[in-house]
Amino acid sequence: MWNVRFTGLMRSIWKGAISFGLVSVPVKVYSATEDHDLKLHQVHDKDRGRIRYQRRCEVCGEVVEYADIDKAYEEGGRTVVLTDEDLKSLPVERSREIEVVEFVPDTQIDPMYFEKSYYLEPEKVGVKPYQLLRRTLEQTELTAVVKFALRQKSRLGALRVRGDVMVLQALLWPDEVREAAFPVLEDTEVKISDKELKMSSSLVESLSSDFEPGQFTDEYQAQLTQLVEAKLAKGDAVDTEETFGAPAEEGEGAEVLDLMEALRRSVENRRKAAGGAKESSGAKAPKASAGGRSRAKKAEADDAEDSPQEQKAPPKRRTRKTG
Repeated sequence: MWNVRFTGLMRSIWKGAISFGLVSVPVKVYSATEDHDLKLHQVHDKDRGRIRYQRRCEVCGEVVEYADIDKAYEEGGRTVVLTDEDLKSLPVERSREIEVVEFVPDTQIDPMYFEKSYYLEPEKVGVKPYQLLRRTLEQTELTAVVKFALRQKSRLGALRVRGDVMVLQALLWPDEVREAAFPVLEDTEVKISDKELKMSSSLVESLSSDFEPGQFTDEYQAQLTQLVEAKLAKGDAVDTEETFGAPAEEGEGAEVLDLMEALRRSVENRRKAAGGAKESSGAKAPKASAGGRSRAKKAEADDAEDSPQEQKAPPKRRTRKTG
């Protein structure tokens, strides 16, 4: 059986301190969840060449290093550019405090507000106050509502207990949760008989159980893994270096080839091999790339803003890349 992927050790993504009253608990923050999906690449269906994207400036046409990219906001035909210095000047961005605002019953926070989860590990000097707060929350069955700043965002959170550790659960802000108003439910009058309700309750009771997440599997990912392993076992795979080229450099600023560049090189190689193919076959390739590169640049920038690489937990790796 082929070993397609494995999970690495957790690395802290942020350091701060839980603050409640005069007590300060220094902690390290770790992502508590990870994506288990196989990471699939995009390839050209004709020759299996890897499709790569570039962060290309639409003004000068240059490929831009990630370190040289600023953010901007557009409104009414005008764009305001925000530099790293601008963003770092915001007081909340500089804060390393997880401020406890209040304590509420565990059951009062609607799960609809839950976002990403983080494990909190105490620094050595903070083990005792950490354990004190954890045991207090556990004994009182309360959750701490906190405010903190992470990834250039001011966030609301819930600090709660999970086993022997404390978990920081990021919460959506109230205006980020939509209210549901469906006219069909308001305008349609439905009568449910006692018999129907009793039968429905009986069915629900017959399916009632304790929630054990380990008994559920992602069938699609399992089947996808089997498909990949079967193709590898049969030799139905392409040589990564020959088809995809040399691996891109690590880091956000790595300059990578897009599809049109790969096609241009392929055309040049074929022309040399043919020893007299038409020049026009190689000249057409660069022309059609502008729109694609613009869209790719926007998508890459959006991805980088939403999930900066330096803030992520270590990615999953596979022993073989899939095509």
